[in-house]
Amino acid sequence: MNEEFEPRVSELSRDFNEGDLTVQIDIYEDGEGGWLLEIVDEDNNCTVWEDAFDSEQDALDEALDALEDEGIQAFVGPVQETDGSL
Repeated sequence: MNEEFEPRVSELSRDFNEGDLTVQIDIYEDGEGGWLLEIVDEDNNCTVWEDAFDSEQDALDEALDALEDEGIQAFVGPVQETDGSL
């Protein structure tokens, strides 16, 4: 059987705002009983944690702690400039 795994996104995923900056906290299943965490800025730059978390709440707590400790600016990358060609 060749089923493709579709991760479930946690209901704890959310936007996080600080000043005029916003990032998305994404929490989703890893297919092995753990939860993955990434923080994505408005330009689709992302910071991904390598290790899975035991619970959705553990992942959210880690994201909020990191945003508080390091500040949102640490998770906002440079604007990706393109020349319009693909």
